[in-house]
Amino acid sequence: MSTMLKQNTERTFRQSLLAMLGICFVIMMVALDQTIVATALPTIVAELHGFELYAWVSTAYLLASVVTIPIFGRLGDYYGRKPFVVVAIVTFTLASVLCGMANSMLLLVLARALQGIGGGMLVGTAFACIPDLFPDSKVRLQWQVMLSAAFGIANAIGPSIGGLLTHYVSWRAVFFVNIPVGLLSVIFVSRFLPRLKPKHDTKIRLDWLGALLITLFLGSLQLSVEWLPEQGLSLSVISVLLTCLVAGFLAWKQEANNEHAMLPFALFRDPALAALFRLSLLMGFTMFAILSYAPLLLQGGFHLSPSQAGMLITPLVVCITFASIINGRIVHHLPRPEAMLYLGFGLLLVCVIGMMNINPHTAHPLIISLMVSGGLGLGFIMPNLTIFVQETCPRKDLGISTALLQSLRMIGGMLSTALVGSILTWRYGHDINQQFAKPVASLMNDPQILVNIEGQQAAILQMNALGENGLQLLEQARATLSHAIQSSQWLGIAAVLFAFWCLRRLPAIQFKPRGA
Repeated sequence: MSTMLKQNTERTFRQSLLAMLGICFVIMMVALDQTIVATALPTIVAELHGFELYAWVSTAYLLASVVTIPIFGRLGDYYGRKPFVVVAIVTFTLASVLCGMANSMLLLVLARALQGIGGGMLVGTAFACIPDLFPDSKVRLQWQVMLSAAFGIANAIGPSIGGLLTHYVSWRAVFFVNIPVGLLSVIFVSRFLPRLKPKHDTKIRLDWLGALLITLFLGSLQLSVEWLPEQGLSLSVISVLLTCLVAGFLAWKQEANNEHAMLPFALFRDPALAALFRLSLLMGFTMFAILSYAPLLLQGGFHLSPSQAGMLITPLVVCITFASIINGRIVHHLPRPEAMLYLGFGLLLVCVIGMMNINPHTAHPLIISLMVSGGLGLGFIMPNLTIFVQETCPRKDLGISTALLQSLRMIGGMLSTALVGSILTWRYGHDINQQFAKPVASLMNDPQILVNIEGQQAAILQMNALGENGLQLLEQARATLSHAIQSSQWLGIAAVLFAFWCLRRLPAIQFKPRGA
């Protein structure tokens, strides 16, 4: 048994509890930020005037996270995870302050990218601390209830806090919430999380060229997805697509036979790991299609306040925790643990189909029930993907495998946010220009006006001056926005259906005995 494993088994309950509290605060900080920002985003865009960058507030964060997660997952395998967790908390907290101080959409997007670097470092290292602390999968599932509770508390209060702060204080306050949570995280992690540094028989070499090529590939992929629906095959889009293809090919050549690869392609040759990685990508795609645009649908399309929208979305994130706790108690007793993934994706499909068919007159309890279905589905998927990957991968690749799983979820979210955003922008602009006369269409062409009360009042006065019924046309624009958002959710349905196909190819999962 390695030195690290001996340290794990000799740890007292109190030491384990305090270490887990530190990790829980880290998870809470990341989860709280994601849910709060999603609720506040329509108001942010309305004030800073930049709907064309709406998707980039999320995708800048996701892109930076996607790049840093595998890098720091591998660095954690080499040097131990604690130092990177501490640096990540500080980076994330400082970036949150910069987000709250931004006075333009461009500065906000740049600050979110820095925040994404800190978030990627956290995800790439914090999640991999759990199997270091608790090698036995049954013990690990018991302790992961704490993570589920922390995730659930943050998700439960996040949408409501985001809505209330945005409505009664300012959207800037939603970023400053991270400051006290960040301070608590630094204190607990610094004092109580042990530094478990694995020993290596060979000299450690870092594949920085591979990291650079992966960054270039993902960045150009993001830009191509963002620009293609808007610009078609323009010269700039073709250049970005060629860069993406070349960078992807060079990254594959660099990583395929590299002993110290930043992204070990050998992991994808394992059928079980490859299937789990695909499922994480598809889950992230569907999850962000809902989380990123449900607030815009409820606020811009259905004319609800930020606090009302937050209250309706809260059940989704609360039920993630509830389902995770239930899952931890039963999954070890199932002859086919992967059956929980079928149940999870089935519930997620119900949520997406339901969201495509609601309207401003839909009873709020029905919307809440759809959110409950989506939350339960995600709660049955996310913890199982993590534990299944950790049970399947070699111990030497534990950090990078866990990080890669989270990174692929982020890539799915990044692609989803960009694709849905591009389709939404194109569809809304096209329908507005078809339905309204040119002077009115120019007033309504930017969806941000539908969440900007002052802008709406000015637009109504201008339309009335043109001899139109401004209030009626505003409601028609809301219906157009709702239709554009709901039409784009077909992508989420396609992702879930593909996930069912991938599940059929997933080998049976077997939990390893203690010490294996």
